[in-house]
Amino acid sequence: MNSYAIEVNDLTKKFGNFTAVDHISFHVQKGEIFGFLGANGAGKTTAMRILCGLSIPTSGTGEVAGFNISNQSENIKKSIGYMSQKFSLYDDLKVWENIRLFAGIYGVPAKEIEPRTEELLKTLDFTGERNSLVGKLPLGWKQKLAFSVAIFHHPQIVFLDEPTGGVDPETRRQFWEMIYEAADSGITVFVTTHYMDEAEYCDRVSIMVDGRIEALDTPSNLKKTFGVNSMEEVFYLLARKATRNE
Repeated sequence: MNSYAIEVNDLTKKFGNFTAVDHISFHVQKGEIFGFLGANGAGKTTAMRILCGLSIPTSGTGEVAGFNISNQSENIKKSIGYMSQKFSLYDDLKVWENIRLFAGIYGVPAKEIEPRTEELLKTLDFTGERNSLVGKLPLGWKQKLAFSVAIFHHPQIVFLDEPTGGVDPETRRQFWEMIYEAADSGITVFVTTHYMDEAEYCDRVSIMVDGRIEALDTPSNLKKTFGVNSMEEVFYLLARKATRNE
C-alpha cells in the first residue's frame, strides 16, 4: 500500500441508516494533484474527514501517507497539511503570529521556526505585512498565506477544501501556480473545488454522486468518455443523477 500517497478500498461511512460514503475505492499517486469533486450531499466532505484522520470509517480499509485510517489517525494528522475556505487562519492574530502558531502545531523544530518564517514572508512579499492582523488582509492574500502555512512543515499530502472560494480569477490563477510548485516539490495535493475550470488543472479527477464515485480519470479522458468539451459538462451529466442533497 505504501506505493501510493492515499489508497482506500471499499470505504464506507454510515450515520444510522444513512450511508454517506458508499463503498468507494481509489488511490492517489505521490506528487499527484487529485481533484475530489461532487455536488452538495455527495459525500466528499465525509470522505475527506476520514482521510484527514478526523473520522473513523464504518467499514473498508485504507492508508494515508502510509498510515492506517482506522487506527493511526494521529500519525496521519502529523503527515498532512489542511486548508479550507471556511477556516485556516486566526483573523485576530498578526501574520507572523499565525505562521509561528501553526508551525508549532505542525511540529516544526523550534530553532527552525523563526528563520523559516522570515523566508516565507519574503517569498510571499509579505515582509511589510508581518505585523498586520490577518483579518485585515484581502481575501486573496489570506488564502495564499493559508496555503503556505498548510505546507510550512513540508507535509507528504496537503488537503485543500474549496481553497479558492470567493476569490477573483487572477488570484485563483496565482493560487494554482502555488499548487503546481508544491506538487513539483513532491507534495501530493488533494483538492475539492466548485470551480470546474480548476478541475482541468488536476492530474486526475473523481466525481462523487450519492456517496459513490461515478467517474475517475484524467480531465481529457473524462471529456472524451462523455463526449463533451469541458469538465463543467462532465460534472453536470453526472451530478444530475443525484437523488439527495445536504
